[in-house]
Amino acid sequence: MSFFDDDEPIRATRTRPPADRPRPRRPAPAGGRRPSSAAPDPQTLRTRQGIALGAGVIILFLLIFGINGCLNSRTERALKDYNREVTAIIASSNEQVSAPFFDLMASGADAAELQQGVNEVRVVADQDVSRARTLDVPGQMEDAQRYLELTLNLRAEALRKVAERVEAAKATGQDNRQTAEEAVQQIAGQMSALLASDVVYTQRVAPLIKQALDENDITGQTIATSQFLDSIGWLDPDQIAERLGAQRAEGGVGASREPAPGTHGHGIESVAIAGVTLEPGGAVNRITAASGLSFIVKFANQGENDEQDVDVIARIRAPGTVTISVRTTVPSTTSQQSATAQIRLDEAPPIGTPSTIEIEVRPVPGEQVVENNKQEYTALFTR
Repeated sequence: MSFFDDDEPIRATRTRPPADRPRPRRPAPAGGRRPSSAAPDPQTLRTRQGIALGAGVIILFLLIFGINGCLNSRTERALKDYNREVTAIIASSNEQVSAPFFDLMASGADAAELQQGVNEVRVVADQDVSRARTLDVPGQMEDAQRYLELTLNLRAEALRKVAERVEAAKATGQDNRQTAEEAVQQIAGQMSALLASDVVYTQRVAPLIKQALDENDITGQTIATSQFLDSIGWLDPDQIAERLGAQRAEGGVGASREPAPGTHGHGIESVAIAGVTLEPGGAVNRITAASGLSFIVKFANQGENDEQDVDVIARIRAPGTVTISVRTTVPSTTSQQSATAQIRLDEAPPIGTPSTIEIEVRPVPGEQVVENNKQEYTALFTR
């Protein structure tokens, strides 16, 4: 028997470490950091940078367009608001100032009542001026605003001066004739200021507002219109005197000058209109109311002196209508010679209503006989 026969055979086995023994760690790299993933290649990096740049540009454009949109919207809103405020102020000037003012002037009220009424209307005109001054004015409306304030100031100031003069204009008595005449002339001057306010508004304010709206492509807006002076007849001192019931100095304001020795005066010879020579008395003169009607008045200098600046007046009255009053001035007339005055109608006469036409050659200084200076006719204007 061999030496090794008494022993068990030895099996080759693989020894495992105990289950609770920790697994040995891998050695850490130098510097104590884990290795990172690989860096992107240059093409990928450029692509990412391009995307980021494009997104930034898009965001920038969106911000720019958003800001511009807000600014444009704000500008449009400001211009519309301004136009709306101006419309409200002009409506007040038309309806709360102009209409009641001219109703008062034609009402026949006594001096104290008329003065009080005009002053009450003037207060509203002053309020319109104050409202205009407090408007929030966009830069593009600054020129329109300047002319708007001028328009409203002209109106308020004219009404103030009229209120100051109506009492003198309605003064009675021989001693007050010249004072009344001067007051009437001064009121007529303020009516010219009211006409000027209409011109300023029509030719400056409204066009400048429209221009600003058009430049910003704003449509659908209504720009207010305004005509404060309701009739150009109010520019005529004779119509003002007639409406106020004011007495006139003979020969008007110039009547105080000393007349030359000898007789003075004129007399009406004939009156024609639209080819019709008017017949006085009860006869009805039928007149075709074409455009551009004019009275042709022939009158004679019946005095011993030549005369200067002779006023000739034509009035048309009809029930329920405003009296039309127009006049012209003949520069000179020659003693014992005839003269002709052409008086153009600026307003359409009443159609289909019997009217009274009154023609008057105003007395000149030193004229004593005035019965033949005035003539009335009955007329019917037709189409």
